[in-house]
Amino acid sequence: MKINFTKMHGAGNDFVMIDDRQGLVPWQDHFLMASLATRRLGIGCEGILLIQKSERADFRMVFLNPDGTQVDMCGNGSRCAAAFAHAIGAAGRAMTMETCCGLMDAELTDQGVKVWMPEPSGKIHNLSVEACGLTFNGSFMVSGVPHFVVEVEDLAAADVVGWGRALRQHPQFHPEGTNVNFVTLRAPDRINMRTYERGVEGESGACGTGAVACAIAAVERRGFTLPIKARTPAGYELVVGGDWRNGKCTGLTLIGPTRVVYTGEIDLNSLESELE
Repeated sequence: MKINFTKMHGAGNDFVMIDDRQGLVPWQDHFLMASLATRRLGIGCEGILLIQKSERADFRMVFLNPDGTQVDMCGNGSRCAAAFAHAIGAAGRAMTMETCCGLMDAELTDQGVKVWMPEPSGKIHNLSVEACGLTFNGSFMVSGVPHFVVEVEDLAAADVVGWGRALRQHPQFHPEGTNVNFVTLRAPDRINMRTYERGVEGESGACGTGAVACAIAAVERRGFTLPIKARTPAGYELVVGGDWRNGKCTGLTLIGPTRVVYTGEIDLNSLESELE
């Protein structure tokens, strides 16, 4: 089976985009999808996104991690999904997409692709976790997916992979585990961040839900003000907006760049032969 795909990135977070409105792509074959996402052997990406038909919204977004497993949503993936859906005629410039964590609105603007994020839940500030012989104090929350936010003084020197792996699998966050963000606060409205991403099982090029979690922690713990600009490892900026009501962040939005890198065609049968 041959399928067309589009390779995109959102602020350095790279994805394989597939138009599956006919429902023919075997996306529930996790081993096959993992092969598709594997660098050097497949196309390579930090996530696979499928645009499917929806009875509740303009389209349904299915997001798969590089290991082929489905997760509820992805911030930068949602922004790329909005741009891709518009390009293939599945939606206008303003749209609603169906995700596993509910309906999400999005809009293509002159400043970038904007999405309205799910309300954060399960927040625990000032949470201390011991790992790698160190004590990490941070904020945990679900900003679409679970995130643990840790402030560091020297972001470049942070052992994102080593610390991130230990914290991602820590019993404190069982059974689902968590994404781990290391953040440096730069000014009242600017932060730098790096993320160890669950499912990628390594450092990701950017993380939209992580940027939202970092912004919430900066506002609610350190007195920062929205909107907050989060700089990704690739040098792009994600802008987290929203409101401050009753002592908490709400109505959160994420805006930033998206770009088509290339388009192509791949034979899924060739990937299946690699699995035999």
